[in-house]
Amino acid sequence: MPNAYILRPPYFYGVYENLYREAFPFDCAMQDRLFYIPKNGDMKLQFFNVSDLCRFVEILIDKHPENHIFNVGNKDIVTVKEWVEFCYNAVEKNAEFVSVSKDIPQRDYFCFYDYEYVLDVSKQNELMPDTVPLEQGLKEEFEWYKNNLDSVYNRKPYMEYIDNNLVKK
Repeated sequence: MPNAYILRPPYFYGVYENLYREAFPFDCAMQDRLFYIPKNGDMKLQFFNVSDLCRFVEILIDKHPENHIFNVGNKDIVTVKEWVEFCYNAVEKNAEFVSVSKDIPQRDYFCFYDYEYVLDVSKQNELMPDTVPLEQGLKEEFEWYKNNLDSVYNRKPYMEYIDNNLVKK
């Protein structure tokens, strides 16, 4: 298909997010909970706001670039600790962390698998150099989320696991 494009994103986020990912630290912040973070929180992640994805698709439709395969995402990479801090800041709270040993399965208490996910988005940036800064996008997502709590499906029992297995009694 000569007009087809392949877009390879990192983690999507933004308004209307229905996965229990950003909602998890938002919920923790709203409940003034300590945040249990894998190891020292330095695992790197990359995100892409859904509104930026839409803008990039419009650019592809308008410009028809020769390259037909693009990694897409924010050029700024964050650690999971920074991501949690941004989520707490969106709720106007400050995150306090408890480090969790690598011996504990990360997906039992945290919303990402134990691997870094970072893409080279330089080709995208040639066509669309500006993306929504992650901290701003998370604030927008929280503003939507706090009025749409029931729109997030498949909530994971992270807090229950933390309370039953990680909180020191």
